[in-house]
Amino acid sequence: VQLVEFLDPACEGCRAFYPIVKEIMAQNPGKLRLVVRHVHFHKGADFAVKVLEASRKQGKYWEMLDALFTKQSQWAVNHAAQPKQVLAIAAGLGLNMPQLERDMNSPEVAQAMAQDMADARTIKVQQTPDFYINGKRLDPFGAEQLRAKIREEVAAAYR
Repeated sequence: VQLVEFLDPACEGCRAFYPIVKEIMAQNPGKLRLVVRHVHFHKGADFAVKVLEASRKQGKYWEMLDALFTKQSQWAVNHAAQPKQVLAIAAGLGLNMPQLERDMNSPEVAQAMAQDMADARTIKVQQTPDFYINGKRLDPFGAEQLRAKIREEVAAAYR
């Protein structure tokens, strides 16, 4: 079962859903594939997305995402990203900061970000988080609806 989440790291709703998605993944080991796509709707969130994509190159994507959501109130003040705070969080994870900054400006990171935004526009993602389960948008939206739809899809796939 494939779960695709479009998220903005500066989005409070995405932060609220993060532990729910982690719980769902833990409850379905080997049965779910989570694909995170980044959109940057909040002011300056593109900077945080660059850091996330660059941290992937150092094998620290999930740690960085976890740290950004845990410390969101410190770096996303009034829904606007504070780049220095984002970099401080990255440094606190032991990332190679010169390499991170080079990777943030790499064509690969720019391409990944452009592709996520283009795909989001194509399927008309207008707010985050937005979930797709096996290619279908979660509708109606909600935590219990997400849990129920995942249960239904996993049950159908693993009869």
